[in-house]
Amino acid sequence: MRRIPVLPTCIVLLAVAVMIGLGFWQLQRKVQKEALLARFAAALVNPAPVGFPVAGDGKAVLYRRATFDCQVQPGLWDSVGGRNAAGESGYVHIAHCQAPGGMPALVQLGWSRDPHPPQWDGGQVSGRIAPFHKITRLVADPPLAGLGANAAPDPSDIPNNHLAYAVQWFLFAVVALVIYALALRRRAKGAAVVVTMPPGR
Repeated sequence: MRRIPVLPTCIVLLAVAVMIGLGFWQLQRKVQKEALLARFAAALVNPAPVGFPVAGDGKAVLYRRATFDCQVQPGLWDSVGGRNAAGESGYVHIAHCQAPGGMPALVQLGWSRDPHPPQWDGGQVSGRIAPFHKITRLVADPPLAGLGANAAPDPSDIPNNHLAYAVQWFLFAVVALVIYALALRRRAKGAAVVVTMPPGR
């Protein structure tokens, strides 16, 4: 026991305990994510419409159908890289609409190969609510303004890699223990050599 340094051992064991804790936390997150994805999958087949726009991240209504009367804010468009219903790359065009109380209301009208937004004066949009950064957007179905069909929002696009993260944390803990055990063994061998060296050497 005298050969084992107390402070470094405590630090390593504490680090290992934290890694194991993070591994179990990722396993809990995996269960939560699976439940969330199951709820989103159920929303895809729920025909009952909901209101749009919604406050916050809108998780309670993601992937549900909605209809919204968009009054376009002039000059406010987002044209970002995206795919159409056939999986082709291009641009999806998102209009910024006026909504009661100033709540963000984004409507993805459709897809094209042209990065410039279309001419559209607003009107009623029917589609499905999808995530967009930390808020939501209404993905038009059918598309509007002469644009191509949007790729349908799909909750399976949401990554669920918590199991891989958990395995990584558990492996980090094992590696840390192995490396520290090897370091202690090397330290012990070095101490034994010093003790057994003949006098004067």
